[in-house]
Amino acid sequence: MTLHITGDADADELLTNDPLALIIGMLLDQQITMETAFSGPAKIRDRIGGLDAAAIASYDPEQFAAAFSQTPSVHRFPGAMAARVQALCAAIAEEWGGDASAIWTRDHPNGREVLRRLKALPGFGEQKAKIFLALLGKQCGYTGEGWRQASTPYGDAGAYRSVADITSPMSLAKVREYKKAMKQAAARAKGEG
Repeated sequence: MTLHITGDADADELLTNDPLALIIGMLLDQQITMETAFSGPAKIRDRIGGLDAAAIASYDPEQFAAAFSQTPSVHRFPGAMAARVQALCAAIAEEWGGDASAIWTRDHPNGREVLRRLKALPGFGEQKAKIFLALLGKQCGYTGEGWRQASTPYGDAGAYRSVADITSPMSLAKVREYKKAMKQAAARAKGEG
């Protein structure tokens, strides 16, 4: 299965074939478009010469932030997000032997356990962990028991709530519509409060 998130064949191929790239893309998915966030790992790879958790964790922080800042930047907050990517990679190197996929494959974990493991990572709160778990289940072949329930509401079949549901330009448009409606509802609720 090939992911179709960024609109860039090379970036999508990297996300499809490299679990570290996919989890870094998820980490970057905040305050920028999904396409930009998930294109970030390809930019990092191209600028530092590869994607390896231990190598990224030990990369000189100033040089790593500089790689993030090159035009086009990896993220609108290059310094802060470079540090977050390094923290994530350090955790993956130390706790998972540098293998990001071990988070959802080691010892055949169920959905609740994968959610717990994801939430233990730097930069992964409840919502981001649930979205990533839904992405694993919906598009990456993860079949651990209870993954849909653990990722609720993002694991719901037929939903268009997050990156987990993007498989085409049409589904991307539906996810954007959903996010726009949620922002409008939140703004209305804030105005009433």
